[in-house]
Parts: sequence; C-alpha cells; structure tokens
Amino acid sequence: MGLGSDGGIWGGELLRVDGAHCERIGHFHPLPLPGGDRAAREPWRLAAVVLHRLGRDEEITRRFGPRANLIQQMLERRLQTPETSSAGRLFDAAAALLGVREVNAYEGQAAMELEALAHRYGPVSPLRDGFQISKDGVLDLWPLLARLADGLEPGAGAALFHATLTRALSEWLEWAGALSGLRQVALSGGCFLNQWLAGQLQARLETAGWQVFTARQAPPNDGGLSLGQAWAAILLDH
Repeated sequence: MGLGSDGGIWGGELLRVDGAHCERIGHFHPLPLPGGDRAAREPWRLAAVVLHRLGRDEEITRRFGPRANLIQQMLERRLQTPETSSAGRLFDAAAALLGVREVNAYEGQAAMELEALAHRYGPVSPLRDGFQISKDGVLDLWPLLARLADGLEPGAGAALFHATLTRALSEWLEWAGALSGLRQVALSGGCFLNQWLAGQLQARLETAGWQVFTARQAPPNDGGLSLGQAWAAILLDH
C-alpha cells in the first residue's frame, strides 16, 4: 500500500503501463482502515469493518471484546478511517474473520498463515458469485468476505479465499484485456510472494493465452517496487 496519484491509499491496482507512465484502469473495492496504519498491524480491526458493513455489529464486541467499541464508534462517525484499495489488507481481513490471526507480530504474518492453511487444505472450487466487477473496473470481494464471516473452518476458509481471489483476478484481467487489447501482464506487489496465489493465477492466465511476467531478479514486494520507481524516475528525467 502507498499513496496513489490522487492522494488516496492504493495497493490493489490494475494498471495499464507504457514505459514510465501508467493509467489506473481498475482497483479493489476500498476498505476503511480504523486507526490508519494500526489496522495493518491489527487485522481484527479489518474484520470489524467487514462485520460493520454487513450490518452485524452485535458480533463485533462478542468476537473482539470491549476494545472493539471504539472501532465501532470510529466507523459510525467516520473518524480516523482512511480508505485503501490495498490487496494486503484484504488478506488481513480474511485471516481475522476466520480466526487465524487477530494481531500481527511481524509484517505479513496473517497473510502467510492464511497461505499455509490453504496449502495444507488443498484445492477447492471458487465461491460462486463471490465477487463482482463494476463497469469502471472496481473488483469487489465483499460477497467472499461475507461468506468467511459465517464461521467457516479456518483451513476450508483459507482455501476458499485463495480459490475465489484467483478466479476474480483472472476474470478482472479478461475484462481489462477486452478493454485494452493487451494480453501481457506483470504480477507485482507483496501479495505475489504468496506462491499459492501466484502459481495458480499464472497457470490460469497462461492457459487463457496471457503472457505472464513475474519477479525473477528482484522481489515482487518493496525491493522490486523501489527499483521500478527508480527506473521510472530515470525515464521521466530523460
């Protein structure tokens, strides 16, 4: 996640790239961040956001205790709740809804534990109607998060999350490909450290005729993104 060209907190983006220039043609449906960056360290806050938006506020205090009262007030009053399209926060919300991880001891812990559970559980079919793609390119996975909030066994929920996200991303790209005429895609960002997601998505896209680029000489997360920013800056400077 980081600041986008409109000053918003971006993260889960579909970008059409031409040299050092890019156009945002799609993004994940935004999630509020109660307490800002603290929500990235405490995934239970994102689970509370999901339950609040589903109209299930009575579950928030029952699941997360008295500490959740302040979060509910922040959401109701829209105080200190900037929104983000970050894909990583989607993983955090899923992990907390499934009871996998409420507080991260280190960066990416909830997402890594979710991936490990999905690996152990094995492949499952995606959730039918688990996502929506709007005409303006917003990928909405709220139906999937609502299903995860219903008390699924963590392994089954983690597998369902990965399967549905993979299908959603592939259909999102088909939408973008039809719009742009492109059949080349680079998979970038910290979520593609997730080998389960990256491998399944790459296989699905290549079967559909896409040319897929993945990180090889630099990591897909912050190190590679920083390198790309430096490269873009050099091009723009010349």
